[in-house]
Amino acid sequence: MRRADADATTRQRIADHLREQPAAASTLATEFAITTASALDHVEHVAQSIDGTDEELLVAPPECRDCGFDEFDDRINRPSRCPECKSEAIEEPRFTVER
Repeated sequence: MRRADADATTRQRIADHLREQPAAASTLATEFAITTASALDHVEHVAQSIDGTDEELLVAPPECRDCGFDEFDDRINRPSRCPECKSEAIEEPRFTVER
């Protein structure tokens, strides 16, 4: 159920967006006119708010575009460089909310 944008908080609108399609933190930041750090904070709170429901926050981890490495220690934040090939071409993690 989609809330009217005028009545929904930024966090609720982000949750609704993630129910419809996966998104990276930078995409959410642009869409909702907030910082990337704030978008990540909202995503973490969305995960907490849906804990215990029939929904879950799924994370597609960051991935190196050059060598495909995806075993980063921090699966939420975008690393600056690949530990395998040292490339800086890292795809951001993507978040989605699914039932």
